[in-house]
Amino acid sequence: MELRDFGNGGKSGLRVSALGFGAMHLNDERTTEREAGTLLNAVLDLGVNLIDTARGYGLSEERIGRHIAHRRDDYVLSTKVGYGIPDVPDWTYDCIVQGVDAALARMRCEVLDIVHLHSCPLHVLEQGDVIRGLEDCQRAGKIRVTAYSGDNAELDFALNSGRFGAVQTSISLCDQVNLDSRLPLAQARGIGVIAKRPLAGAIWRFAERPDSYAEGQYWDRWQAMGFAAQGSRDWNDTALRFVAHQPGVASSIVGTSKLAHFKQNLAVVERGPLEAELQRELRAALTGQRQDWPGLI
Repeated sequence: MELRDFGNGGKSGLRVSALGFGAMHLNDERTTEREAGTLLNAVLDLGVNLIDTARGYGLSEERIGRHIAHRRDDYVLSTKVGYGIPDVPDWTYDCIVQGVDAALARMRCEVLDIVHLHSCPLHVLEQGDVIRGLEDCQRAGKIRVTAYSGDNAELDFALNSGRFGAVQTSISLCDQVNLDSRLPLAQARGIGVIAKRPLAGAIWRFAERPDSYAEGQYWDRWQAMGFAAQGSRDWNDTALRFVAHQPGVASSIVGTSKLAHFKQNLAVVERGPLEAELQRELRAALTGQRQDWPGLI
């Protein structure tokens, strides 16, 4: 698995695998403890070293702590905070600091590599207390990289503030708004970028418009860009390689509870970038459509 420097020309000291494991599905209680442990260890054995989770992913952080804390040197740990601390108001300085401490305890480690403010509203970012909370945790040696996870105006603030070492944001065939300006800006400023939702919910699987908000929006975009008319293409291969090898993307995270699915995605990323002509075709599909489509959180 290809490892890439994570922002700052490698100054963060972190190198991440081109494909990361999104651990949201570990919250599914239909996944047993044994299955969760087998999956996490198998992902690391494959050479994937970025594990991404969040306080909001329920059992996920706890299961990471239980099953791979003994292999802490084998992976870069990314999580998200800002809410859910008992008796502490969300999106406050205390919530951030206590959220970091809780994540350390849940995942049984002494330091978190990357900690994101998880879709923090713009007005809260502008007030600055939550960012200060992350920075104080970084100064205390509890986290290595301060980060923001989100899109649109909030992402613009994070990229231009000079206070974040990394961002996580939506990038896919259906979420191309970040490719023309935000991704190059992050690259120029040495900000590590993790691409979330690179498969856009695998919208090509659906014969009819899905009911969920994000997948419904992706469905509309898929139709508008004419991709639905190209049904014979291997869209999983095309979509994942389109994102994983974009200049400036350090890692693309894909979540699943099935090891076989993850192995398939790993093989896709290892095939390398798409052909230049196909890249141009996929980017040109946006021409004449809604080029201001916002990123879907």
